[in-house]
Amino acid sequence: MQNGFVSKGGSYDLMGINVSRYAEVVPTLKRLIDYCRRVKIPIFYSQAVREESGIDLLTRSHRILPKSREERIKRRPICIRGSWDAEIVDELKPSADDHVVIKRRDSVFQDTEFEVWLQSLGIDSIIFSGIDTSICVESSLRDAFNHGYDILMISDATASNNLGHYNSTLDNIRNYYGLVMNLDELTSYFDKESKEIG
Repeated sequence: MQNGFVSKGGSYDLMGINVSRYAEVVPTLKRLIDYCRRVKIPIFYSQAVREESGIDLLTRSHRILPKSREERIKRRPICIRGSWDAEIVDELKPSADDHVVIKRRDSVFQDTEFEVWLQSLGIDSIIFSGIDTSICVESSLRDAFNHGYDILMISDATASNNLGHYNSTLDNIRNYYGLVMNLDELTSYFDKESKEIG
């Protein structure tokens, strides 16, 4: 949920990509984050970062890329380290107790410390949210499942520019990877569990 992908004046917006679907989930994400803080669920942000030199661009590591992705990379550098573009949107800024994982590829597991942090906290289940549902969220979620984590995805706290891709990801998760629920269903479930325990 970075300015480059979500905000007016960010890289996606300046390239003519409609960012309205991404922006629409910000209030729900804020509610999700606030709820997790209240019930003491650890929060991890993934922050996509690129180097100004371009050393970490996909075009340097791939000879074959989908044309649309290659054209975006060539048109405009996105989320350069230290730029406003790379910052998490103001409404969802991490607190001092949250954890920010810097990533350079679609999955938050790829060449990051994320799994070390999960293991150190004894976490075995992950609640996923954010954008883009069918790219970064699904890539991370599949990796999590294949590393042995239980999966929940909050359907109204994630978004895709392509509704078909969004729905396909939800179907994939329901059929193969874990649970899909909206935020109200999640909070009702946890509130019920805490009442039964308490």
